[in-house]
Amino acid sequence: MSEAAGTTGHPGFGVMLAWLLDNRGLSVQELASRAGLTANEVRAVLAGEAPSEGRLRRIAPAVGFHAVDLFILAGLAVPDDMAPLDAAAERWAPDIVMDAVHLSSAERRELLQLIRSLPQEERPSVFAAKRLASHAGPGGWVIRMLQYRNLSWMGMAQLLAVVTPTYLSAATYGVIGDGRKELTPRLVTDFAALLGVNARELAALTGIHLREVPPPVPPPPAPEAVDAAVLLWEARRLSAAQAKRVSELARSMRGDSTKGYFINLPGS
Repeated sequence: MSEAAGTTGHPGFGVMLAWLLDNRGLSVQELASRAGLTANEVRAVLAGEAPSEGRLRRIAPAVGFHAVDLFILAGLAVPDDMAPLDAAAERWAPDIVMDAVHLSSAERRELLQLIRSLPQEERPSVFAAKRLASHAGPGGWVIRMLQYRNLSWMGMAQLLAVVTPTYLSAATYGVIGDGRKELTPRLVTDFAALLGVNARELAALTGIHLREVPPPVPPPPAPEAVDAAVLLWEARRLSAAQAKRVSELARSMRGDSTKGYFINLPGS
Protein backbone atom coordinates (compact mmCIF):
# COMPACT_ATOMS: atom_id res chain seq x y z
CA MET A 1 0.00 0.00 0.00
CA SER A 2 1.24 3.49 -0.74
CA GLU A 3 2.64 5.41 2.22
CA ALA A 4 1.73 8.59 0.37
CA ALA A 5 -1.98 7.81 0.38
CA GLY A 6 -3.66 10.96 1.62
CA THR A 7 -0.54 13.08 1.16
CA THR A 8 -1.49 16.47 -0.24
CA GLY A 9 0.46 17.98 -3.05
CA HIS A 10 2.27 14.84 -4.21
CA PRO A 11 2.74 15.28 -7.95
CA GLY A 12 2.76 11.54 -8.60
CA PHE A 13 5.76 9.41 -9.37
CA GLY A 14 5.05 9.56 -13.10
CA VAL A 15 5.62 13.32 -13.07
CA MET A 16 8.86 12.88 -11.12
CA LEU A 17 10.10 10.20 -13.49
CA ALA A 18 9.24 12.31 -16.53
CA TRP A 19 11.33 15.16 -15.11
CA LEU A 20 14.26 12.82 -14.47
CA LEU A 21 14.12 11.48 -18.01
CA ASP A 22 13.98 14.97 -19.46
CA ASN A 23 16.85 16.15 -17.24
CA ARG A 24 19.00 13.19 -18.32
CA GLY A 25 17.98 13.37 -21.96
CA LEU A 26 16.66 9.82 -21.84
CA SER A 27 13.87 8.56 -24.05
CA VAL A 28 11.23 6.10 -22.93
CA GLN A 29 12.89 3.38 -25.00
CA GLU A 30 16.33 4.11 -23.56
CA LEU A 31 15.02 3.83 -20.00
CA ALA A 32 13.17 0.65 -20.89
CA SER A 33 16.35 -0.89 -22.31
CA ARG A 34 18.42 0.09 -19.29
CA ALA A 35 15.81 -1.16 -16.83
CA GLY A 36 14.92 -4.38 -18.64
CA LEU A 37 11.32 -3.24 -19.10
CA THR A 38 9.12 -2.74 -22.13
CA ALA A 39 8.47 0.76 -23.42
CA ASN A 40 4.76 0.27 -22.63
CA GLU A 41 5.61 -0.52 -18.99
CA VAL A 42 7.57 2.72 -18.72
CA ARG A 43 4.79 4.68 -20.44
CA ALA A 44 2.27 3.27 -17.97
CA VAL A 45 4.29 4.62 -15.03
CA LEU A 46 4.71 7.99 -16.75
CA ALA A 47 0.94 8.09 -17.31
CA GLY A 48 0.30 7.76 -13.58
CA GLU A 49 0.09 4.02 -12.96
CA ALA A 50 1.57 3.19 -9.55
CA PRO A 51 4.87 1.40 -10.21
CA SER A 52 5.13 -2.14 -8.94
CA GLU A 53 7.95 -3.05 -6.57
CA GLY A 54 9.70 -4.96 -9.35
CA ARG A 55 9.51 -2.08 -11.82
CA LEU A 56 10.75 0.45 -9.28
CA ARG A 57 13.71 -1.76 -8.38
CA ARG A 58 14.67 -1.86 -12.07
CA ILE A 59 14.09 1.83 -12.74
CA ALA A 60 16.21 3.06 -9.81
CA PRO A 61 19.68 2.06 -11.06
CA ALA A 62 18.69 3.01 -14.61
CA VAL A 63 18.16 6.63 -13.50
CA GLY A 64 21.06 6.65 -11.04
CA PHE A 65 19.15 6.55 -7.74
CA HIS A 66 19.24 4.26 -4.74
CA ALA A 67 16.07 2.20 -4.96
CA VAL A 68 15.08 3.05 -1.38
CA ASP A 69 15.00 6.75 -2.29
CA LEU A 70 12.72 6.15 -5.27
CA PHE A 71 10.37 4.07 -3.10
CA ILE A 72 10.15 6.99 -0.69
CA LEU A 73 9.66 9.55 -3.47
CA ALA A 74 6.95 7.35 -4.99
CA GLY A 75 5.20 7.14 -1.63
CA LEU A 76 5.56 3.37 -1.45
CA ALA A 77 6.44 1.25 1.57
CA VAL A 78 10.15 0.44 1.58
CA PRO A 79 10.78 -3.33 1.31
CA ASP A 80 12.43 -4.86 4.37
CA ASP A 81 15.53 -5.92 2.43
CA MET A 82 16.27 -2.28 1.56
CA ALA A 83 16.32 -1.12 5.17
CA PRO A 84 19.44 -0.73 7.32
CA LEU A 85 20.53 -4.07 8.74
CA ASP A 86 20.43 -3.14 12.43
CA ALA A 87 18.53 -0.19 13.90
CA ALA A 88 20.81 -0.30 16.95
CA ALA A 89 23.72 0.71 14.71
CA GLU A 90 22.25 4.22 14.50
CA ARG A 91 24.18 4.92 17.70
CA TRP A 92 27.46 4.63 15.79
CA ALA A 93 26.64 5.67 12.21
CA PRO A 94 27.07 9.44 12.77
CA ASP A 95 30.30 8.94 14.72
CA ILE A 96 31.83 6.90 11.89
CA VAL A 97 31.18 9.64 9.37
CA MET A 98 32.00 12.61 11.61
CA ASP A 99 35.42 11.18 12.44
CA ALA A 100 35.99 10.01 8.86
CA VAL A 101 35.56 13.49 7.35
CA HIS A 102 38.41 14.70 9.58
CA LEU A 103 40.72 12.13 7.97
CA SER A 104 42.66 12.32 4.73
CA SER A 105 41.10 11.13 1.48
CA ALA A 106 43.27 8.00 1.53
CA GLU A 107 42.25 7.21 5.10
CA ARG A 108 38.58 7.63 4.23
CA ARG A 109 39.01 5.15 1.38
CA GLU A 110 40.67 2.72 3.78
CA LEU A 111 37.73 3.02 6.16
CA LEU A 112 35.24 2.52 3.34
CA GLN A 113 37.08 -0.61 2.17
CA LEU A 114 36.91 -1.99 5.70
CA ILE A 115 33.15 -1.40 5.91
CA ARG A 116 32.62 -3.17 2.60
CA SER A 117 34.87 -6.09 3.59
CA LEU A 118 33.12 -6.96 6.84
CA PRO A 119 31.03 -10.15 6.69
CA GLN A 120 27.31 -9.70 6.20
CA GLU A 121 25.49 -10.62 9.40
CA GLU A 122 21.90 -11.76 9.85
CA ARG A 123 19.24 -9.10 10.26
CA PRO A 124 18.39 -9.05 14.00
CA SER A 125 14.89 -7.61 13.57
CA VAL A 126 12.62 -5.79 11.15
CA PHE A 127 13.70 -2.17 10.72
CA ALA A 128 11.02 0.31 11.75
CA ALA A 129 11.68 3.97 10.94
CA LYS A 130 10.08 6.50 13.24
CA ARG A 131 6.62 7.21 11.88
CA LEU A 132 6.05 10.56 10.20
CA ALA A 133 2.81 12.40 9.55
CA SER A 134 1.02 11.15 6.43
CA HIS A 135 0.68 14.73 5.12
CA ALA A 136 4.38 15.55 5.62
CA GLY A 137 5.12 16.10 1.93
CA PRO A 138 8.64 16.92 0.70
CA GLY A 139 10.00 17.42 4.22
CA GLY A 140 8.87 13.95 5.14
CA TRP A 141 10.45 12.48 2.01
CA VAL A 142 13.95 13.79 2.68
CA ILE A 143 13.83 13.03 6.41
CA ARG A 144 12.67 9.50 5.61
CA MET A 145 15.63 9.11 3.23
CA LEU A 146 17.92 10.06 6.10
CA GLN A 147 16.10 7.64 8.42
CA TYR A 148 16.89 4.89 5.94
CA ARG A 149 20.56 5.89 6.26
CA ASN A 150 20.10 4.77 9.90
CA LEU A 151 20.09 8.28 11.34
CA SER A 152 18.02 9.36 14.33
CA TRP A 153 16.98 13.01 14.78
CA MET A 154 20.13 13.51 16.87
CA GLY A 155 22.28 11.76 14.28
CA MET A 156 20.92 14.08 11.60
CA ALA A 157 21.63 17.14 13.76
CA GLN A 158 25.19 16.06 14.49
CA LEU A 159 26.11 14.96 11.01
CA LEU A 160 24.57 17.85 9.08
CA ALA A 161 26.32 20.32 11.39
CA VAL A 162 29.72 18.79 10.69
CA VAL A 163 29.34 18.07 6.97
CA THR A 164 27.23 21.06 5.85
CA PRO A 165 26.35 24.64 6.90
CA THR A 166 23.03 23.45 8.39
CA TYR A 167 23.00 23.61 12.19
CA LEU A 168 19.63 22.69 13.72
CA SER A 169 18.40 21.06 16.91
CA ALA A 170 17.54 17.37 16.83
CA ALA A 171 13.86 18.13 17.44
CA THR A 172 13.75 20.36 14.36
CA TYR A 173 14.36 17.36 12.10
CA GLY A 174 11.24 15.75 13.50
CA VAL A 175 9.32 18.96 12.79
CA ILE A 176 10.61 18.98 9.19
CA GLY A 177 9.71 15.31 8.86
CA ASP A 178 6.13 15.98 9.95
CA GLY A 179 5.76 18.83 7.48
CA ARG A 180 5.48 21.54 10.15
CA LYS A 181 8.62 23.31 8.91
CA GLU A 182 9.03 23.90 5.21
CA LEU A 183 12.11 22.91 3.30
CA THR A 184 14.32 25.81 2.28
CA PRO A 185 16.80 25.96 -0.60
CA ARG A 186 19.63 25.76 1.94
CA LEU A 187 18.17 22.65 3.58
CA VAL A 188 17.58 20.92 0.24
CA THR A 189 21.14 21.64 -0.87
CA ASP A 190 22.64 20.33 2.37
CA PHE A 191 20.36 17.29 2.60
CA ALA A 192 21.28 16.43 -0.98
CA ALA A 193 24.99 16.48 -0.13
CA LEU A 194 24.57 14.00 2.73
CA LEU A 195 22.22 11.81 0.71
CA GLY A 196 24.60 11.70 -2.23
CA VAL A 197 21.92 13.12 -4.52
CA ASN A 198 22.29 15.95 -7.03
CA ALA A 199 21.00 19.11 -5.31
CA ARG A 200 19.27 20.43 -8.42
CA GLU A 201 17.47 17.12 -8.92
CA LEU A 202 16.38 16.87 -5.28
CA ALA A 203 15.12 20.45 -5.45
CA ALA A 204 13.10 19.73 -8.58
CA LEU A 205 11.63 16.52 -7.15
CA THR A 206 10.63 18.27 -3.92
CA GLY A 207 9.35 21.41 -5.62
CA ILE A 208 11.92 23.76 -4.07
CA HIS A 209 13.50 26.60 -6.05
CA LEU A 210 17.22 27.00 -5.43
CA ARG A 211 17.47 30.63 -6.55
CA GLU A 212 17.78 31.74 -2.90
CA VAL A 213 21.04 29.81 -2.51
CA PRO A 214 23.98 31.68 -4.05
CA PRO A 215 25.01 30.73 -6.64
CA PRO A 216 21.67 29.65 -8.25
CA VAL A 217 23.18 26.32 -9.28
CA PRO A 218 25.03 24.90 -6.26
CA PRO A 219 28.63 23.84 -6.90
CA PRO A 220 29.52 20.16 -6.54
CA PRO A 221 29.84 19.02 -2.89
CA ALA A 222 33.30 19.05 -1.35
CA PRO A 223 35.22 15.73 -1.39
CA GLU A 224 34.56 15.31 2.34
CA ALA A 225 30.82 15.58 1.78
CA VAL A 226 30.91 13.14 -1.15
CA ASP A 227 32.79 10.61 0.97
CA ALA A 228 30.46 11.22 3.92
CA ALA A 229 27.44 10.28 1.79
CA VAL A 230 29.11 7.08 0.57
CA LEU A 231 30.28 6.07 4.05
CA LEU A 232 26.85 6.72 5.53
CA TRP A 233 25.20 4.62 2.82
CA GLU A 234 27.63 1.72 3.13
CA ALA A 235 27.39 1.71 6.94
CA ARG A 236 23.73 0.67 6.57
CA ARG A 237 24.90 -2.92 6.14
CA LEU A 238 26.66 -3.08 9.50
CA SER A 239 25.41 -4.64 12.69
CA ALA A 240 25.63 -2.57 15.87
CA ALA A 241 28.76 -4.46 16.96
CA GLN A 242 30.42 -3.92 13.59
CA ALA A 243 29.46 -0.24 13.53
CA LYS A 244 30.92 0.23 17.01
CA ARG A 245 34.18 -1.38 15.89
CA VAL A 246 34.43 0.81 12.79
CA SER A 247 33.60 3.90 14.85
CA GLU A 248 36.38 3.12 17.31
CA LEU A 249 38.82 2.63 14.44
CA ALA A 250 37.82 5.93 12.81
CA ARG A 251 38.37 7.67 16.13
CA SER A 252 41.79 6.10 16.58
CA MET A 253 42.80 7.00 13.02
CA ARG A 254 42.35 10.69 13.83
CA GLY A 255 45.32 10.38 16.17
CA ASP A 256 44.42 13.36 18.34
CA SER A 257 43.12 13.69 21.86
CA THR A 258 40.16 15.92 21.13
CA LYS A 259 36.64 14.54 20.98
CA GLY A 260 35.33 17.60 19.24
CA TYR A 261 34.50 18.20 15.60
CA PHE A 262 34.91 21.11 13.26
CA ILE A 263 31.59 22.55 12.12
CA ASN A 264 30.82 22.72 8.38
CA LEU A 265 34.13 21.01 7.64
CA PRO A 266 34.05 20.85 3.79
CA GLY A 267 35.76 23.84 2.24
CA SER A 268 36.98 25.25 5.54
